[in-house]
Amino acid sequence: MIKTIIFDFGDVFINLDKTATSKAFTALGGISTHELKLINDQYETGQISTDTFIRSCNALLPKASETEIKAAWNAILLDFPIHRLHFLQQLVKQERFQLLLLSNTNALHIDWIIKHIPFFDDFKVCFDSFYLSHQIHFRKPNKDIFEFVLQQHHLIPSETLFIDDTSENTDVAASLGIHVWNNDPKCEDITELFTIKSELF
Repeated sequence: MIKTIIFDFGDVFINLDKTATSKAFTALGGISTHELKLINDQYETGQISTDTFIRSCNALLPKASETEIKAAWNAILLDFPIHRLHFLQQLVKQERFQLLLLSNTNALHIDWIIKHIPFFDDFKVCFDSFYLSHQIHFRKPNKDIFEFVLQQHHLIPSETLFIDDTSENTDVAASLGIHVWNNDPKCEDITELFTIKSELF
């Protein structure tokens, strides 16, 4: 029986365009995939501040302004369909599950979300714990982030479901005995959880 559900954020609740940032940086002069990954991994685990992140990008894009860099970085973020919030709120009312959020993210993305998603606070209060990678200094798909959450809440993996759109992340969670749903944002919606994963409930 599932007692705890751990949700990813991007492409589970908020829609993403995962190619948009790379395209935007290319338009500003270009950052290699390797360079962008190094900066991203540091920023998403809180190893560098937003100011350092901006300076690092600016060193690679000397003609780009801070505003342009921030806009390119946030280009990945799209809309948050309200029906997903309503689904989550209904889950809370049922009082059947402990609900956790586990997201690879960073301060700039969260600042954008707070500014552009008017119901972000309503979303956040639905969760018993809200884990953001840059705040806890762990990042998916590393095994230690899942071990951290399991230990923090004394979770039994077989009673836990993890939902994420990235197979690399769900593969690691599954290796720890956690039930997973590697959702496909192109054709699946979080509101279909109890249909698609009906065998778990």
